[in-house]
Amino acid sequence: MFVELGMSPEVGQAVLACPPVLAEPSPLPKRDRGQASTGCPTRTRSAPRAFMPDLPPAMVEVMSRMLSEIREQPQALERTLAGAAPAVAALRRVLEKRRPRLIVLVARGTSDNAALFGRYLIEIATGIPVSLAAPSITTLYGAQLDYRETLVVALSQSGESTDTNLVLERARKSGALTLGITNERDSTLAHLAEHVFLVRAGAEKSVAATKTYTGQLLLLYLLASVLGGSLRPADLERLPAAVASALRLEPEIGALSERYRFMRQAVVIGRGLNYANAFEFSLKLMETCYVVAERFSSADLLHGPIALVEQGFPVFAFAPPGETWGSMSEVLGKLKQVQAEIVAITDSGNRQVEACATKVIRLPRKLKEALTPIPYIVPAQLFAAYLAVQKGLDPDRPRTLHKITPNL
Repeated sequence: MFVELGMSPEVGQAVLACPPVLAEPSPLPKRDRGQASTGCPTRTRSAPRAFMPDLPPAMVEVMSRMLSEIREQPQALERTLAGAAPAVAALRRVLEKRRPRLIVLVARGTSDNAALFGRYLIEIATGIPVSLAAPSITTLYGAQLDYRETLVVALSQSGESTDTNLVLERARKSGALTLGITNERDSTLAHLAEHVFLVRAGAEKSVAATKTYTGQLLLLYLLASVLGGSLRPADLERLPAAVASALRLEPEIGALSERYRFMRQAVVIGRGLNYANAFEFSLKLMETCYVVAERFSSADLLHGPIALVEQGFPVFAFAPPGETWGSMSEVLGKLKQVQAEIVAITDSGNRQVEACATKVIRLPRKLKEALTPIPYIVPAQLFAAYLAVQKGLDPDRPRTLHKITPNL
């Protein structure tokens, strides 16, 4: 049964059945503790209240800086799209004479999740096989690969990922045409690659990448178009507005995060073009909230991992209408049978998901499935950012992490 989010007047918490994983003791002082009501009253229509975390001023300042980068995405996408035309035209001229038979994407971290999206998009849109590089084959084992008739695309927010850059450099020497996708015009990657697509997101100070991820996805749409994919420019031009629409869900998502304050483990699932978003949402939960978040294709989940899901286990699902909904609805139905707590991210084009989910985060605009990945990740970013604050963590400075990670 679909249960809307309601607020308990006694504790100001979400009213849903409270599984043990969400109700573990809080590490915060006793006066800050609060747990979800264990009752499950009749359906309520009270609107989510505006989220106002009770935090020290310094913590609020840090949080607002991270959130500001999430909120900047409509403008960052507009700038990226507007500024890409010369680089896109230059690459198009080269590809008319030098069409690749294979595309290799190389990246780490969030950029690697963007590359996973690129693999699905480019293969679907162009029919050209795409491979995700394993950098250690080059950096540790010293293997010499034949990159003739291959386009090698390196993605890096900073442009200073040492192993990514080394793979690109070796690939160019081995006959590849090379493209760099980065947020930094003067980076090492920008100088190594023959062609450069710039994410124009502005400085990203938060360790957890947000606006550079969506900027990379947008540029991968443009790359697919250059390679012959039938993507309409008018559709891409609508994406900043779709993201702005998703951002208006922030109060609702902030309120929802309060319920998951004690969550320590979760599963995130996606399929097709949103499979990469499952990886990215999972990464955000791990690095900013210290939640052990396993990510799966909805198809792969059925090949064993579904056994770890039990009553009340948190599951987050990207559930757009379209080609992937049939398989996703089947998996959500099985998860519902074991009484998992399912939060589904979808849009107004999918009215069937209520029957499968405990809570639905619904973008107000109906979207083509091919265009859902960028706006769909925004609620996930907001959720992770707010959940970190609920847990008393600094999402801008996760422990042991740095913005640039040099490794070979």
